[in-house]
Amino acid sequence: MVDRDFALAVRGYGITTAEILYHMPDYPALLQTFLWQDYDLAPQFPRLRDFLDYWTDNLDGPLFRIRVAHKRLLAPQEFRFLDGNLEVN
Repeated sequence: MVDRDFALAVRGYGITTAEILYHMPDYPALLQTFLWQDYDLAPQFPRLRDFLDYWTDNLDGPLFRIRVAHKRLLAPQEFRFLDGNLEVN
């Protein structure tokens, strides 16, 4: 069975990290940080958008700023099939 994370990386997903600053519900003058990380597709970021939609619909802390970093783990030149045998004594 193929590892889920490897299968996503082969399909073009990369690791996405979002730093989310939001206002505290009880103390709106204070900002709190939340880090979110998952495999996602750049530049549309459908999983991050779904998470942020959930946040705005269900959580009390209004969003202030979101910074996103993304890195593809496998690029086409790094992944290729080879023909051959490897013999180990």
